Amino acid sequence: MTPLHRTPRTPLQRGFTLIELMVVLVIIGVLAALIVPNVIGRADDARATAARTDVNNLMQALKLYRLDNQRYPTADQGLQALLTRPTAGPAAPNWKPYVEKLPSDPWGKPYQYLNPGIKGEIDVFSLGADGQPGGEGNNADIGSWQ
Repeated sequence: MTPLHRTPRTPLQRGFTLIELMVVLVIIGVLAALIVPNVIGRADDARATAARTDVNNLMQALKLYRLDNQRYPTADQGLQALLTRPTAGPAAPNWKPYVEKLPSDPWGKPYQYLNPGIKGEIDVFSLGADGQPGGEGNNADIGSWQ
């Protein structure tokens, strides 16, 4: 048998130097500073858009209810009349289900319904992020009058 000969190897460099790591962290920090503010604002815009879409869908369902029953649900019957036949108040002779489920607004609160409305014949609206009437920005009401 011949003895195994090993050829001397130079040590391999493993890992990164501190300067390389610092450069990468600075680059990541600059990118985050440019991108994060744009992404954060988009979430609020998406919630407002989702609320407008829900309000429009509920208004369409209410219009169908009115076509079938010659009137909108009363304030006491509320939006629930789109989901289940009203048992109180005026009868709905041609009632059918108008929605599969009642959505919550993007902030997890129920949509509001007024009949008669303040800004229209009927009003459907979300109270915004703060859940209080009025407000500005994310806290602004989003309603069927917009």
